[in-house]
Amino acid sequence: MSRIPVVIAGGGSVGLAAAVFLGHHGVPSLVIERREAPSNHPRALGISPRTLEFFREVGLRDAVDRAAVRSAQPWRAEARTVVEIDRGQAARPHLPKGIELSPESPRGHYPQDRLDSALLPAARERGATVEFGIGVAGVEQDADEVVVTLSDGRVVRAAYLIGADGVNSTVRRELGVSTTGPGEIGDVNMNILFDADLVGHFGSMPVMTQISHPDATGILLAVGERRWVLHVLLPPEGTMSEEKCAEAVRTAIGADVPVRILGAIPWRANVRMADEFRCGRAFLVGDAARAITPLGAFGLNTGVADAHNLAWKLAFVLGGRAGDGLLDTYHTERHAIAELVTRQALLRWENPRLHWDPTAVAERAAAGAWNAVMVTMGYRYDSAAVIDPVVEVPSTEDLAASLDGAPGSRVPHRWVAPGVSTLDLHESGFALLAGPRGEEWHDAAEKASTATELDLRVAFLDEDSAAAVRIGDRGAILVRPDGFIAWRTDDVAAPEVLRKVVDTVTARHL
Repeated sequence: MSRIPVVIAGGGSVGLAAAVFLGHHGVPSLVIERREAPSNHPRALGISPRTLEFFREVGLRDAVDRAAVRSAQPWRAEARTVVEIDRGQAARPHLPKGIELSPESPRGHYPQDRLDSALLPAARERGATVEFGIGVAGVEQDADEVVVTLSDGRVVRAAYLIGADGVNSTVRRELGVSTTGPGEIGDVNMNILFDADLVGHFGSMPVMTQISHPDATGILLAVGERRWVLHVLLPPEGTMSEEKCAEAVRTAIGADVPVRILGAIPWRANVRMADEFRCGRAFLVGDAARAITPLGAFGLNTGVADAHNLAWKLAFVLGGRAGDGLLDTYHTERHAIAELVTRQALLRWENPRLHWDPTAVAERAAAGAWNAVMVTMGYRYDSAAVIDPVVEVPSTEDLAASLDGAPGSRVPHRWVAPGVSTLDLHESGFALLAGPRGEEWHDAAEKASTATELDLRVAFLDEDSAAAVRIGDRGAILVRPDGFIAWRTDDVAAPEVLRKVVDTVTARHL
């Protein structure tokens, strides 16, 4: 029985993203999904620029762009019914001001089922085997491998296992990993997916509408050219027939528009976090690692970031370019971010104005809430894979101020050539981004690459970009394969110093 490098339990967006990222680094995987087919329910909708950066890195920019929905307009409304939306008072979403903060920006919104339709073929093209209708029945592991028993009776051996199988994760249960948090909170809602030509009928539709009609109070979301989702409270009887769903939709619309119900599923907000994201050779990502409240669209973005963080580390360890200790930093880094994101999501759940009102700066500060763009792009890592991390962010509102080249932060974006960002320069590997007069870094990097068996790239920044990361003319930053800064110096270092830095970051010194 041959051994698979990585088994991924869960074929939703996060599991498929993990397969794509692993494949990008040359690691094939087996993805198993207990559902018989990809879900047709849109679930999450919002993708942050940081998540789009991940897809840019692996060549999926155009495919994900095609998955975007552009039919509804990017504004949010509140009205008794759709008929009564005041389209002259459309509230535009708050966007970061100042310099360009990312080479990517959302080109619509991204229902999760449409995103999956881009990720599934991409995972297979990059070497993943994806099987539906197969779940995990058992997990055993020792120091050398993980043995996964599948629901069809097969037994597969793997070097590593990733649990991306949702909030009720079988992998997490099999591993015996405990969770912390209140669990299910709030009321039970019915997610009603329907087809209707609302744009054709009304001419303009917001991407999100808070409906206040007493018989259909809820949220209406655009999830396709003619597809919509209405979230309404589940009635006391605990179920809604297709006729009742259609009645709720017609009430929310407030006009005689043909409606076809495509499906309906109940859901309830769930807040819980695994106490360990790593258990031997097994790892938890996405909702299997932590589940959060939906306001803020942090859940999917955080899950994809989990997968991105873990994939390069697994690839480097499997390839003999890093020590096992590097895998410990997955828990250290992502568990801390999960705590941050959970806290931020709960604050918004309790007071939605903290999220929607761009003028609520003082109110956010008093509550301890970060600006949403800071939650998805401004966080920092503090682990053994970062040397002398600067943990505290300069601002919880100003992303530009927080992306300052500090170790532990994401590389700040600057265009260095037509279509080429500073975020592209590391090319999914380790790279030195040096100041304009740091020619000696070439020799230091070549010697360090030979000693560490890593392809350590070198790129030179112009004065503006070097000033943005605070390295002066001769300094450099060491960028990790995930675009985070692992080390910063303001002068050229000797090759042996650079080698020690790389060995420390990759846990080779252990």
